[in-house]
Amino acid sequence: MKIAVIGAGAIGGLVAGYLKLQNEDVFLVGRPDVVGAARRKGVDISGVRGNFNIPISIAERLDSPADLAILATKTQDIGRALADNLRFLQDATVLTTQNGIRADDIATRYIPAANIVSSIVMFGATFLEPAKIVHNFEGKWIIGSMFVKDAGKLMGINRLLNNIFPTVVTDELKGMKYLKIFVNANNCIPAILGVSMQEAFSDLEVSKIAIAIWKEGFNLVTKLGINLMSLPDFPLERLIKPVALPIEEASRMFSGIMASLSKEPLYGSILQSIKRGRPSEIDYINGEFIRMAKDLDTLAPLNATLVGMVHRVEKTGQFFAKQELLEKTKEFVK
Repeated sequence: MKIAVIGAGAIGGLVAGYLKLQNEDVFLVGRPDVVGAARRKGVDISGVRGNFNIPISIAERLDSPADLAILATKTQDIGRALADNLRFLQDATVLTTQNGIRADDIATRYIPAANIVSSIVMFGATFLEPAKIVHNFEGKWIIGSMFVKDAGKLMGINRLLNNIFPTVVTDELKGMKYLKIFVNANNCIPAILGVSMQEAFSDLEVSKIAIAIWKEGFNLVTKLGINLMSLPDFPLERLIKPVALPIEEASRMFSGIMASLSKEPLYGSILQSIKRGRPSEIDYINGEFIRMAKDLDTLAPLNATLVGMVHRVEKTGQFFAKQELLEKTKEFVK
């Protein structure tokens, strides 16, 4: 099987590297700086499985047809990535990996829905610099379909990917994707402050903002009748319990969990994009709560405030001080 991994950031680089270690026929597509670095010295992966230097075929675009294309760009980059490589994706199965729930619909503008398989990534990685990645923590890779289910295709991808991560095939992908929004929704806070997740959430007042994000979002999905489904590494109870607790108690619980996420500093996908000078996926994570509120003809004021702050950091390159964050969110954190 010819495997293309389109997107050479934290997840794409990690997946391509681990597939190559399994002697798979894998081709990585990345931006010019990553292509240059990987051609000079290979892809460096460190972290929970040890240290590897992996030579890999890489270019800015595909140069031959792929059987499986693992789409590992940010959601906002899907269109350009598919358009640039469409010539060699006509007969490929395309596996989406993005956070949020919009990736598959965007992909259907370029690829037939029957060729799209969707997934949720529960392992974590950090893109330190071009072709240098830290694998922060392990987690499952959840596979399913948002459109027509092809059991044979799903099981074939499952067998392949299970060689590098524990892989789960599910019929409940949509509900899991909505729950994954909550898992990612607090990444905006370290992005606003410019610090690691461990540092941000060691502060109980900052952790209260994280719980308030969940409370606002959970109220919206409940009103919309969205059925959240447990993730293998994040049961639904891990959301329901904190949103039902007093915010002081919930923030202590949350802070303790976040402090033990990874031995290495974990920055989250939003801050990683900002550090590379790239637009983040904030509009597809916390921005999803804003869209839900519009559907209900109401507001999501905390998430709207945080999205605005992330966009300001993206534009100016200047992070907010902790006291600024607390001041701008205090009326929504109760």
